[in-house]
Amino acid sequence: MSTMTQKTKALLDLLRLHFFFVWPTLFSAGLFVGFYFNGGFSPLLILQAVLIGFLGFEGGLVLNDVVDADIDRKELAQDKGLTKYWRPFGQRPISGGLISRRHATVVFAVLAVSASVVIATLPYPHSLYVFTLLAVCYCLEVFYQFKKRNEKIPVAQVVGRVDFALFLVAGYLCVGNPDLNALLLFLFFYPLALAHLGVNDLIDVGNDQARGMNTPTTLYGVKNTVYWVAAFSVAHVVLALVFLSRIWSLAAALGFAVGLILIVVGNVKILKGKTPQIALKALPMFHLAMLIYAITIIANCFLTAL
Repeated sequence: MSTMTQKTKALLDLLRLHFFFVWPTLFSAGLFVGFYFNGGFSPLLILQAVLIGFLGFEGGLVLNDVVDADIDRKELAQDKGLTKYWRPFGQRPISGGLISRRHATVVFAVLAVSASVVIATLPYPHSLYVFTLLAVCYCLEVFYQFKKRNEKIPVAQVVGRVDFALFLVAGYLCVGNPDLNALLLFLFFYPLALAHLGVNDLIDVGNDQARGMNTPTTLYGVKNTVYWVAAFSVAHVVLALVFLSRIWSLAAALGFAVGLILIVVGNVKILKGKTPQIALKALPMFHLAMLIYAITIIANCFLTAL
């Protein structure tokens, strides 16, 4: 295999590029909620949101690898299920020596600066809102990666995963202002982000033990983490219904129903199996639910914005 091919594959793994369409879709869902409540529908804003969502989230993924490069070397050779799921060629490129930490840092800087440049083209004060959330999310990512190395209760998870929910809020703030709708959008997604993280921790418990990571699973065991996932999923169902009432339509209700069914089915599988292997099979249900929510929100708010 040529060096160029190896480097290309390593870069694709670093960027988790097979999920490239998810990040701008989620970000755009927040934007379309902004259109729904504030007006201002604009194809240019959609293009800006797509670029910000892609560049900003990819930057966060690379930052994750840069911060965790040394810890990731402790991944168990026989327990790479989550790595193979998240990365198209199943390799951690920095810890595997395929990309240097310095080069990965450059990639992060290019992505973050590029996202910031696009953010600067948004009207003020929306540019300030979104840039502030970009900086906050990157800081939360670093906090999460360091804090979970030394904690007795899952502070890293509860605080750190605020960044995922803020991602949709940042999309909203491209055209909206900090208000009740932004808060409800955050509350709709935040419990799902915590449930999703719990599923990831269930799957990766072997590697987290080898790395000395403190996650709900290593702190409280697999069984209690299953209940963690279930509890935050229940909270998500309640808050999803609250948020749905704000953008109500029959089409939106049907789309949300599909997403909620996937979350419930994923939880049932995990509750019955209570193993990392079953959690890995359930994880795509959580991801598909997120994507369906986003597409539903975009379609519903687009029809209203026209």
